[in-house]
Parts: sequence; C-alpha cells; structure tokens
Amino acid sequence: MTRTDNDTWNLASSVGATATMVAAYRAAATNSNPPLIQDPFAEPLVRAVGIEYLSRLAGGDLGAGDIGDNIVVLMRDVLAARTNYFDHFFTDAAGAGLRQVVIVACGLDARAYRLAWPTGTTVYEIDQPDVIDFKTAALARLGATPNAERRTVAIDLRQDWPTALRRTGFDHTAPTAWLIEGLLIGFLPPNAQDRLLKDITAVSASGSRLAGDYISDVGRFDAAQQRLATLTEHWRANGVDIDIAKLTYPGERRDVPDFLESLGWCAAKVDITEMSRARGLLGATSADLEPLDWIAYFTAIRA
Repeated sequence: MTRTDNDTWNLASSVGATATMVAAYRAAATNSNPPLIQDPFAEPLVRAVGIEYLSRLAGGDLGAGDIGDNIVVLMRDVLAARTNYFDHFFTDAAGAGLRQVVIVACGLDARAYRLAWPTGTTVYEIDQPDVIDFKTAALARLGATPNAERRTVAIDLRQDWPTALRRTGFDHTAPTAWLIEGLLIGFLPPNAQDRLLKDITAVSASGSRLAGDYISDVGRFDAAQQRLATLTEHWRANGVDIDIAKLTYPGERRDVPDFLESLGWCAAKVDITEMSRARGLLGATSADLEPLDWIAYFTAIRA
C-alpha cells in the first residue's frame, strides 16, 4: 500500500502492520533462549492482531534458515537492543525526577504496563484511533493493569496533536520524557519530521528529555531499500503485505540531533553498532549490522 496524504491504518495494514512486525520481533526476543528482553505483552498482542506469519514469528517458530542472510535474526537482535536502549532512557529520566512521559506513535508499545514507573508517573500514548482502541481492548482482555496512570491520545500526527494532548491533561510546564521510536526512520516526509520536532519542542519545559532513532545517512538508506526488498519478498510469500519502500518517504532531510541543537536541545547520538554493543549485542560488528547501518539513535535534554 503506497502512502497518501490522508491515509489511515490499523495494526494489520500499512504502517500499522510494521508496528505489529516490531512487536513480533520483541516477542521473539522475549522467547529466545536466553531471553534478550522481557516483554510479556508482545506475543499476546501480536496474536490478537491475527497475522498468522507474525504470530509464528512472535512465538519463536521461525529460525534463521527462513531467510538466507539471517536478517530475521538480525532484526530480532537489533530491535531487542533498541528496546533495551529506550527502556534505560526512561529509567534514567525517572531517576532524574521526570514523572510525565509521552510515547509518540506508540503502536503496540506496552511500556506503561511492563516498566516499573515511580509513583505519580503519567504515560501518554499517541497514535491512530484504531491502533489505540485495539491495543486498549486487547490489554483489557488480558487483564493487564498499567504501572502508571495511562492516558491515550487517539489522533493522527498530521492533525493538531499538541492540543489534543493538553486536553488529556498534559502539563507543558512540567519536564517530560518523550520517545519517538521507529518513526523518524523514513515514515514521515522530511518537512513533517521537522514539524513534529518543532511541535515537541514548543510544549517541552526545561529539563525535558527526548529519545529516538533516525536516518543518519540518506544515501545508505536509499541503498538499503534494495536489500530490504528481499525481506519484503519474504513477508509477501508468508501473507504479510509490508513493503517498506512504499511506506517510507525518500529525500534529503535534516540530521535530527543537529536540528534539535538548533531548537535549544543538547543532543547526543550513537550509531547502530555502538547502541547494539552497549545494550548487550556484544558480538555485533559493523559488517553484521550493515543492512541497518543507516539508522542511528539520539537522546536530548531541553536546555
């Protein structure tokens, strides 16, 4: 499905299906031996969506041999490291006293339920209405209870989400821990990416923190689309209609940490090899990570 200006999706279609795919890899990482992360909600949420291949992947039923270059295992391991990286970001923010959290384009993220939040923490989740409604209902059927006050903001990011966020109780005068996970890696046009970062900055008090991943090298991103075509063929052969090339936007874009610096943040970045090693993939080399080496990771603090 090719993107359009007013497209919508659920967790089984378009961009929403990529959120389910990421959750399936988190589940596979949880079910690996030994476990790479702990996300007990990932597998049941993926199974609730009902995409048979992703349910099998979530249960750990697919091995490295399903794709010759082992990209299934590579993505599982890198997404496990990414999950761990951002979990630690929130732990550090909580340790610094931040009690307001916003997860942008949350998909099947279950951090409100699985992280040990300090008393008084409020977690806001922003995503498409169908995504928010599905996840809320699925977690309720599981009998899951959030470990913080969870507030949902069911809105498309192309609409006035800051106003909707404030109406849900968000306090723009309090420092906030923001996460933009898996969104700035091509799923927004360059101008929309800039606008999102400006909007976040406008409602971020001094001491706020921001983390995410982004395209660090547009040229390598464009080249990687050729490699990812192999993965697209594999998904389609297994009944999953996810074509990353059609769901992402090409074109030059600003370096995210540099742009945040211009907006008044103090930003730091690490490449995918550094992030993976720091979060437990001790054997990861630049050659191993080459299919995804156009992705980097950032954290920032509002001055």
